[in-house]
Amino acid sequence: MPSFSRPSNPYDNAQAEAGCSNLKTELLPSVSPFASLEEARLKVAWYLDTYFNLNRRHSALGYRSPHQFERDLKLNLS
Repeated sequence: MPSFSRPSNPYDNAQAEAGCSNLKTELLPSVSPFASLEEARLKVAWYLDTYFNLNRRHSALGYRSPHQFERDLKLNLS
């Protein structure tokens, strides 16, 4: 789905589109679909709560995960 708003518009949906793209490529099975809707819900919830937010490397953090960034920050402050 294309973005319908102008560039630099705060309501642009590019971030949501990028997140959905990551979800599709990193989580969704390439061969067979999920066995049930409940299994899909559980795996998407795990992906968002655990992997995507905590373990996935972020360019804004120097390509480190939030866990690595916080650990490095604590070591540098000590």
